[in-house]
Amino acid sequence: MPEQPTNNAQFDAMVIGDLAVDELVVHGHTTVATGGSVYYGAIAMARLGMRTAVVTRLAPRDFARLDELRRAGITVYAHPSEQSSGIRNVYFTDDQDRRICTPLGFAGPFSPEEIPPEPALYYVVGPLMAGLVDLELVRLLARRGRVALDAQGFLRTREGDGLVLRDWPEKLSGLPLVDVLKVDQAEAETLTGLTDAKAAATTLAAWGAREVVLTHASGVTVCAGGHCYWAPFVQKRLNGRTGRGDTCLASYLARRLSAGPADACRFAAAVTSLKLETPGPLAASREAIEALYRQLDVREL
Repeated sequence: MPEQPTNNAQFDAMVIGDLAVDELVVHGHTTVATGGSVYYGAIAMARLGMRTAVVTRLAPRDFARLDELRRAGITVYAHPSEQSSGIRNVYFTDDQDRRICTPLGFAGPFSPEEIPPEPALYYVVGPLMAGLVDLELVRLLARRGRVALDAQGFLRTREGDGLVLRDWPEKLSGLPLVDVLKVDQAEAETLTGLTDAKAAATTLAAWGAREVVLTHASGVTVCAGGHCYWAPFVQKRLNGRTGRGDTCLASYLARRLSAGPADACRFAAAVTSLKLETPGPLAASREAIEALYRQLDVREL
C-alpha cells in the first residue's frame, strides 16, 4: 500500500547528516561545492513538495551555506562543530560511477540530543562517512518513525589520507531497522560481495531492509515486497553526477507518499535523469519531470 503521512507528523522527511564543503575533480578541473544528503537530498525533497527539515553539523564559518536550504523552504537545525565535513571526489571513469574520495574535514558524530522533538514520517540518515551516526541513534530514529538510510555513511571509512569502502560490521543488526535502504553499485557489492544488482538488492532485503533502492550507471533497481523493478536513467548529458544517489532516494520517497514501489522507481528514474544533466541540486521543473516520467517504462525483474 502507498505510504501516507501520519496526522501528527510535522515533516514528511527529516534529513540527518553533515553539510559538506566538497571539491569535485572532473577531467582535471576542480570545483568547490556544497554537498551531502542534507543539500542534494533535502533540496530535492522540498522541490518535490515534501515538508522537509535537516539536522546538520558544520563549522560556524560555513553557516551561510545553509541559507540556500532555507530559501528552498527547508527547516534547518544546525549545530556548530570545529570542522565542516568535506570530500575531494576525483571521478576517473566516463560514466562517473567510480571515484577516488579523500576526506577534507570531519564534523564529528551526531548525538541523540541534537535530534529535535518535532515528528517526521521519514528520518533520512545520510552522513557523509562512517563515524558520524552510530547504530544506537538509528535505533532511536526507528522508534520514532520510518528510517531511510544511505549506506555510504556506514561504509565510507577514513583510512590514512583516504576514504575507502569497508563492510558495515553491524549490518545484520542495522538493516532490520531500515525501511528504505539506498546503495549504489559499489556499496551494494561491498555489503554483499555480489556484482549483480538484483541479487545484491534481494540479499539486502533478505537481511532486513524492507525496501532497497540501488543506483548504478544505467538506472535504478528497487526491491520491495518480494518484487524487484528497474527503470533507466536517460540523461542527455552527464554534467551533474554528484548528488545522484541523494536525488534518487529523495524522489523515491516523495513518490512513495502517494504511490507504490514500482511507480516510485519510475518517478525516481525520471527525476534523477534530469538532475544528472545539471550540476548542483535538482533544478528541473515539475512539468519537465512529469513529461519524462510519462516517457519512461519500468519493468519487473
